[in-house]
Amino acid sequence: MAAEIFLTVIFMIPLYAFLIWAYSSPEDILLLGKRCKYQEEPELSPNVVRYIKSASVFTMILSPIVLLALLFKPDFFGIALMVFIFGIAIMGVFIILTADRKS
Repeated sequence: MAAEIFLTVIFMIPLYAFLIWAYSSPEDILLLGKRCKYQEEPELSPNVVRYIKSASVFTMILSPIVLLALLFKPDFFGIALMVFIFGIAIMGVFIILTADRKS
């Protein structure tokens, strides 16, 4: 059990590094590997940037809960994973529907 917790912590470090990078510079995350397709710097929607930032914070908060559920309560893991996935989807819909529309 201690080895599983140790490996989980070791694998969470790069995940958190990626999520912190996604929060601090969402434009770089969205254009990762795609910059060569554009001659000029593409303009990203502020809604997409806001979604990436909020999804990274949401993932930073709920990913330890999902992993702890996997380690300690395997029966609860499925429910925790579904809450995580539906939470990200509902958050995306909320951001899209509450966006300020330019008319």
